[in-house]
Amino acid sequence: MPAWKSCLLMEPSDMNTFSQLLHTLLGIGTEPRELTFLQVSVRGVIVFIATLIMVRLGSKRSLAEKTAFDAVFIVIIGSMLARAINGSEAFFPTLGTGFVLVFLHRIFGLAAYYSHAFGILVKGKPVVLVQDGRLQRKNMLWEHISKHDLEEDMRLDAKTEDLSKIQVARLERSGDISFIKANSVKQQAT
Repeated sequence: MPAWKSCLLMEPSDMNTFSQLLHTLLGIGTEPRELTFLQVSVRGVIVFIATLIMVRLGSKRSLAEKTAFDAVFIVIIGSMLARAINGSEAFFPTLGTGFVLVFLHRIFGLAAYYSHAFGILVKGKPVVLVQDGRLQRKNMLWEHISKHDLEEDMRLDAKTEDLSKIQVARLERSGDISFIKANSVKQQAT
């Protein structure tokens, strides 16, 4: 038998030894409060590496938490993978589920790219808060944006305190408020 084939074949006793080593290092089957520092550390290193792989497989924008869709994904992944580290859930099924969620997030993102309606469903849509210098109070109430919140963002982002200088202000899907100044709209028209 060629040497490379014998390397690929493990004897049953070798598999048992490997399995026992894995169980010992990861504390598989051990109550969470009985895990040792070494076991939790090894779990943490493996989860860290797996998470890096998940992030690379996932989309970069999910890390920026641009929408509630992305924020929910990050919270669920973080919460779930913490359970793999602290031993409150089964280690390998929890890691596997993390990869499934990354795949699901990618599929939903792709569906939102191809279907505007699905994109609105999972990511929301922008809402007009100011139109031609006038507050859209019904939209502001619905979105829980006070006049003071809007004025703060106007000062920070639009560099103005004068509402009449705002052509349009929108609460974007990301939760940020964007501003288009009235004079910039006139300049673009000419």
